[in-house]
Amino acid sequence: MSIRMRLREERAQATVEMAVVAPVLLALALIVYNVMVFAGAVARFDRVVPDIVLAHAVAPEGEGDKSSADASVRVQSEIQAAMQGYDLQVEVSSEQSSVSSDGGLLSLSGTFRTYACVMYYEPWPRLLSIAGVSLGTPAKLSHERAVTVDPWRPGVVM
Repeated sequence: MSIRMRLREERAQATVEMAVVAPVLLALALIVYNVMVFAGAVARFDRVVPDIVLAHAVAPEGEGDKSSADASVRVQSEIQAAMQGYDLQVEVSSEQSSVSSDGGLLSLSGTFRTYACVMYYEPWPRLLSIAGVSLGTPAKLSHERAVTVDPWRPGVVM
């Protein structure tokens, strides 16, 4: 066999290896991209949520369920506005801690309120179909941050 034939065979081998490795590298690049976007969104979410809860939910008007629902909606809209630039969904729910029924003066004061803020991120690409084969990601990544506040001391996170 001549030297030219051997060089051609080696070049063809590199082309085949590249064709096999390229889809794996592409999938790995997509995974790394999604993990980095999610990590950035989690860092921003953890930094923004306590400030927004302190600003908009510490002293809602009144103490009924309607005021806490209004505060949850307000907190959710403010978090969504603060997380602009990331394609994600935000849910906020509030829960009031139970009051001990020992009958003292402490049962007359308001109790702590916990706001559970959950962020959902859907990795990119969501729906990708090549030659009839669905390659999208079916999973949603989520991150939760709970903030407990005292309605009688504005600016205090418990």
